[in-house]
Amino acid sequence: MCRNITTLRGLEPVASAEEIEAAARQYVRKVSGVQSRSKSTDAPFDLAVHRIAEATAQLLRELPPRRQPPTTTPPLRRVATK
Repeated sequence: MCRNITTLRGLEPVASAEEIEAAARQYVRKVSGVQSRSKSTDAPFDLAVHRIAEATAQLLRELPPRRQPPTTTPPLRRVATK
């Protein structure tokens, strides 16, 4: 569905809270269609991000380890090259 969300399971070191929140934020942005936030969208958007990030963190804790690492590097781990 959303190609910009990278796989977080199996990362070494494990996915950080920042990476989980970034994935949750991207997911909520995609499914809600909210691209620019306003007073009327801030609270529901933030609540959805919080809930999805919590569910994602729990999921990652409870899944068994991956046999192979993910094929892509999450954006927050990528080093900018000039």
